[in-house]
Amino acid sequence: MRSKYLLTFAGISGAIAVMLGAFAAHGLKAILPEYLLGVFETGVQYQFIHTLAILACGALLHMKLGAKSQKYFFIAAICFIIGILCFSGSLYGLALTGIKWFGPITPFGGLLFIIGWGVFSFAALNIKEVTQ
Repeated sequence: MRSKYLLTFAGISGAIAVMLGAFAAHGLKAILPEYLLGVFETGVQYQFIHTLAILACGALLHMKLGAKSQKYFFIAAICFIIGILCFSGSLYGLALTGIKWFGPITPFGGLLFIIGWGVFSFAALNIKEVTQ
């Protein structure tokens, strides 16, 4: 059941990343300074990368890999989701508003990405083939 929600989130996040990338290329390019446009585009890139990671976690949850492994793939996906919201979200906010307090949120999102990849690796090491 959890895989359904992760896959749905990945689909929505991927679509949003495409829209934001197009918005940056066609709408923001003319109005944002180059530095802030780069900040925005970094948010889009990390959203894309971690959306694919969530997609992988959702697909792996759908397989029978053992309870421990599935638990940790789900935890990794949650880290990636919150990481996208904090990391990419704070970069979008900083680029669009110039409000500096978005800056300290970004490293927290980055830390969640790192933790997510570590948990993903731990989950992969604990895959057990479950037969019926």
